[in-house]
Amino acid sequence: MEKIKQTLRDSKTARWIALILISSTMFFAYFFVDVVAPLKTLLEQAPYFWSNEVFGMLGGSEFFLNVFAGFLILSGIILDKMGIRFTLRLSGILMLIGGTIKWYALSPGFVGTGIETFLNSFIEGIPASAKLAFFGFAIFGVGVEMAGITVSKTIVKWFKGKELALAMGLEMALARLGVFAVFQLSPIFAKSGGVSNSLFFGVLFLLVGFITFFIYTFMDKALDKQTGEGTNVDPEDEFRISDLGKIITNPGFLAIAGLCVLFYSAIFPFQKFATDMLASKLSIDAAIASKYVSFFPIGAMILTPFIGAFLDFRGKGATMMMYGAILLTVSHLIFALVPEAAFTPFVAIATIVILGVAFSLVPASMWPSLPKIVEDRYLGSAYGLIFYIQNIGLLLVPMLIGYALSASNPGVSEQIAAGAIVKYNYTVPELIFAGFGVLAVILSLVLRRVDKIKGYGLDIPNKLPQA
Repeated sequence: MEKIKQTLRDSKTARWIALILISSTMFFAYFFVDVVAPLKTLLEQAPYFWSNEVFGMLGGSEFFLNVFAGFLILSGIILDKMGIRFTLRLSGILMLIGGTIKWYALSPGFVGTGIETFLNSFIEGIPASAKLAFFGFAIFGVGVEMAGITVSKTIVKWFKGKELALAMGLEMALARLGVFAVFQLSPIFAKSGGVSNSLFFGVLFLLVGFITFFIYTFMDKALDKQTGEGTNVDPEDEFRISDLGKIITNPGFLAIAGLCVLFYSAIFPFQKFATDMLASKLSIDAAIASKYVSFFPIGAMILTPFIGAFLDFRGKGATMMMYGAILLTVSHLIFALVPEAAFTPFVAIATIVILGVAFSLVPASMWPSLPKIVEDRYLGSAYGLIFYIQNIGLLLVPMLIGYALSASNPGVSEQIAAGAIVKYNYTVPELIFAGFGVLAVILSLVLRRVDKIKGYGLDIPNKLPQA
């Protein structure tokens, strides 16, 4: 009898160590993504004087290069052509460079420099600090989205046919822990050194994340030596640019991509404004509101691994996506329609946790479903395309919310800039988020129908039966 060759992938210890390494980087990346989200009120004051529209533009700037320069599609192609190790290192470097630029833009050292003078010479109405922060965040955005698609493909590489959904769920749970940490820690950092101090710690975290990515690449190289992946590839298995056409004409891919952009458009932009929304609706200090918002990822952190395990052994991925979209809609309708008299801290935290549960159900089901719909040889490009479509929403929605907030609250921004204590009414922005949720519910039903017709097996368990 010929012995079955064992590889690192067959070692539970090795593959879980690999998961911890790449997930740690995403924890630090997610911390940096929202590092200024709890600090909106500080950015409205001296020396920054940012408006709602400018704050919304900052959220959107993360995705500018990915969308308009097509970097996310390029990232997927780079991943399929150059491999996981090269792409992980490149993404880590880009996150560090972009994060450092954003930190400098909001630091005291930027004030009065020639760069500030130059940036003030064009595009009136937007502070120079914001313009440079947009630029740095856009570079960071290329790196973090490149990291996201690479991590997804890496988990498939180590866990396909094993605990795939559980592994993806645990990775997402650790990333959500980064969201919890930033809403807890960023206001504390800002108290002892302002906005720039929070960003300084964010950049330090990115440096640690780059190191964990770098350490992982040695494990990846060892696995490739054992399996022969990346060498002597059959021409039929090589990625070709023409494969992009196969991806975008795949009805299952289109349904998941549409659900993805709608769902995430009601989550990540919400995080940017959530602290100010709760502070306004509950009439509380922004630091307390930030702690309430930190409960948002709790539901996702706790439930995502369990949902992943359920999907591995029992399935029901398409059904989970539908339930998640329903909870998303309900959460935003509560924020929008419950009157202030009935909107207590308990209601606020409970709704935040419900939203966190929705944030667990959809991504935990969505990302392990993609390998069932597209071939492995262009899986990286498929993840790149779906992130690209998602980024279009994440670019435009924060700006839409910033505009809607100002338009539905005329004169409030000016009063705050003048030092008055006033609050915003977030009914219109929350109804917009709820509208995305309704559309996501409809598209989740479409996805279930497509799955039945095409037989993708989205409701079938991920874990292969043992021989």
